[in-house]
Amino acid sequence: MRIVLIFLFVCFSFGVTAQSINQKIQTAVNSFLADEQLKHAIASLYITDENGNKIFALNEQYGLAPASTQKIFTSIAALSLLGKDFTYKTEIGYTGNVDDGYLNGDLIIKGYGDPTFGSWRYKNTQPAAVLDFIIKTLQNAGIQNIYGNVILDDAAFSYQPLPGGYTWEDMGNYYGSGSWAINWRENQYDLILKPGKNIGDTSSMIKTTPQLLANEFNNFITTADANSGDNTILYLPPYGTSAFAEGTIPKGVKDFTVSGAMAYAADQFKVELDSALLKNKIPVKHGIITGASFQKKQEAVSSIQVPLGTYNSPALDSIVYWFMQKSINLYGECLLKTIAYQQDNFGSTGSGIANLKKFWQQNGIDSSALNISDGSGLSPQNRVTTFALVQALMYAQKQNWYVSFYNALPVYNNMKLKSGSISSVRSFAGYYTASNGKKYILAIVVNNYDASKGSVTPKIFKVLDALK
Repeated sequence: MRIVLIFLFVCFSFGVTAQSINQKIQTAVNSFLADEQLKHAIASLYITDENGNKIFALNEQYGLAPASTQKIFTSIAALSLLGKDFTYKTEIGYTGNVDDGYLNGDLIIKGYGDPTFGSWRYKNTQPAAVLDFIIKTLQNAGIQNIYGNVILDDAAFSYQPLPGGYTWEDMGNYYGSGSWAINWRENQYDLILKPGKNIGDTSSMIKTTPQLLANEFNNFITTADANSGDNTILYLPPYGTSAFAEGTIPKGVKDFTVSGAMAYAADQFKVELDSALLKNKIPVKHGIITGASFQKKQEAVSSIQVPLGTYNSPALDSIVYWFMQKSINLYGECLLKTIAYQQDNFGSTGSGIANLKKFWQQNGIDSSALNISDGSGLSPQNRVTTFALVQALMYAQKQNWYVSFYNALPVYNNMKLKSGSISSVRSFAGYYTASNGKKYILAIVVNNYDASKGSVTPKIFKVLDALK
């Protein structure tokens, strides 16, 4: 009888606690939804305990634009399908033969979508380190002269570098860059500008770093109030040769940097590789040819006949860390295409989305709950549910790589959360352990709030504070 009473007391205590938490959240949600900034908005919130027991639900089955919280689906699927120790490879080899220092054939560098190739985030991926690896590979093979072409083979991924949902205003900026089988410097360049003396004056362009290969760059960026920040938009389509920029930068600074997306990453890699070969006195008779040249003519690239070496990226769990911490959209699109390549031997956005949805359907998420156009969440066309986000997070905590995924999540409001933000969209999803030791899994997405009234983030955090 005593055991029964203890059991009933525990159940009653849990019920009171759950009810108290639910009431606290409901009060916070009511206040949030009554705010004038949310007058025309829709909000979705779903919270469970670590075992999946529902704590609170609001519009949890509504499909809303998730922004970068969508990266949760991509990163978890990549860790599951590819493995946390997966590394990207870039193969170096040749056709023909090497005779007395001469390569009588073509040198081929074949990429498979490494998003860290030439990235500044790791010591071994920086441009100088990558180029040094290639040069030493040639020197170790005794190649002193290339009596043919250098071919940059990026045919493993689609010629189309962008998801269909990206907007014109996004695709020329660094966060909207295309993804290829050969990426370089995260496909990003910096535009260095000098503001005018007075408000309204046109800025002057100092340089681009690295030097932009566009034939023309039209600058319509003007000068605004001091401390007004970066309000620029850069326009340069994939494979384009004419770029332009508009918007404002603040006055009162010596120079101001904004970042854009390269039109075609292999073109920039080509220039820097050519310079490195010349510096090391390895002439190329017929020059360097990019994969796009072959794809435009619908011609196949020659296969490597003699392998020389393979450049490997950092491990996937490290890539996922930066993907989540800095919300690098390029990484998401490369992961999506890599999932497609591993399954179908060709990396395209469409195939990546199909494989991603298939993976999640096999792991309990309704396919219609993921109406997605990309792997990063940048497209405003994406629609997912908070219920699905929580399901994905619950799946992750049961996997042997969970610690890597958990550590990759940023900290917001003293919670481990992935954030998301695009026009009039704010979202957070992740995990929280309260001071009493209770663990929660949560997702909140707000669409169409009034952005003119300032940030909605502090108001979202007040809702989440009900768990504390």
